[in-house]
Amino acid sequence: MSGILNSSIGRKFAMALSAFFLMFFLLQHFSINILSVFSPDTFNEVSHFMGTFPLVQYVLQPVLIFGVVFHFVMGFVLEIKNNKARQISYAKNNGGANSSWMSRNMIWSGAAILAFVCLHFYDFWFPEINTKFIVGDMSGLMDPNNAESGFRYYEELQHKFVDLWRVALYVIAFVFLALHLLHGFDSAFQSVGANNKYTKGLKRFSKIYAIGIPLGFIFIAVFHFLNH
Repeated sequence: MSGILNSSIGRKFAMALSAFFLMFFLLQHFSINILSVFSPDTFNEVSHFMGTFPLVQYVLQPVLIFGVVFHFVMGFVLEIKNNKARQISYAKNNGGANSSWMSRNMIWSGAAILAFVCLHFYDFWFPEINTKFIVGDMSGLMDPNNAESGFRYYEELQHKFVDLWRVALYVIAFVFLALHLLHGFDSAFQSVGANNKYTKGLKRFSKIYAIGIPLGFIFIAVFHFLNH
């Protein structure tokens, strides 16, 4: 593993794989959250399953956390190395003319997303971990009449979107996510060598995903702000 990460191609390939993993998780996360708009009861049931099923909690969740940390750390490493490599070439060429704004600012959109991930953990993950593993009382997870003993998924989701400033932060974060994905998705496909007869279709799909998923999350946040 260390040998692969010591080469430029290996780092990009590993970065691409972690990106695909996180994009799959993002789609799954959106699929669950959108249920809160159409069916609070179904949202609670699915969230309860994801929050208590041992395979998810003790296998998939640690893998996800590792994937998030790995992706961001590798992103910063690649950015530092790329900046060093560009210093000479940019002196000879107009780098901005040969690359998009999104590709030149992936590090900043990534940093904004990382800050949002920290906020999201503070809003949702830390309270749930506290309820399940520190307080140790899961009796109220699905009991809407028990306001003290558990973590009520739908009610907690609505509660977080009462304040306009928090909704605004979420919207801004998802705009950055869309910008990040617009370049990152395409870059990931290139890193794994997916330049073939399906390239046009992949590019079209990546644009739909990069815009559609963040827009869907924005819709969820605004919906609960307007209907709390």
